[in-house]
Amino acid sequence: MGTFSINRGIGRNAEFSGLKTQYLFIFAGGLLGVFIVFVILFMIGINQWTCIAFGVVSALILVYGTFYLNRKYGEHGLMKMQARRNHPRYVINRQRIARLFQLRITNYELRNNNFE
Repeated sequence: MGTFSINRGIGRNAEFSGLKTQYLFIFAGGLLGVFIVFVILFMIGINQWTCIAFGVVSALILVYGTFYLNRKYGEHGLMKMQARRNHPRYVINRQRIARLFQLRITNYELRNNNFE
């Protein structure tokens, strides 16, 4: 009988060269975007060496930036930082204090006469 090795990576997040899952998407999408811009610039008729220089420089910046974000924020830190921006820092309630403690009667209770 043959021997088979067990895949121990089941259920783990994808990782490539140290980049975690969400950074892989940023990396791949960024490189695809750089390539598309490179092709558009070349098709417009801009000098070949200018297009190549733009592609190389922007790809290097993308690679460095992606690995920097991966090191700084880790696997889930970037999502946490983006979620933190969507939450308000504090809630302002400008009602009088006495009004906050009044009994509130909903429309449902008014229609059905369900007062407690």
